[in-house]
Amino acid sequence: MSQDTTPSTLGQRLDALESRIAHQEHWLDTLDQAVAQQERRLMRLERLNALMQQKFREQQQALRETSATTPRPEDEVPPHY
Repeated sequence: MSQDTTPSTLGQRLDALESRIAHQEHWLDTLDQAVAQQERRLMRLERLNALMQQKFREQQQALRETSATTPRPEDEVPPHY
């Protein structure tokens, strides 16, 4: 398998390699930006999740406190006739 090593062929091969490298660098930059954006979004969602969990716990606690002080229908004494 013999390769043509003339200056013009080597120049074409070098140009092709440089073009491929430039294309790959562009895609790496694009992917890096996408990963950074996903990381920021994930951090926002994790903060939102933590806030929602806290709010849910507060609502549960408020419900327990309300249930403890509010008489249930079965606890009420029926009226006398």
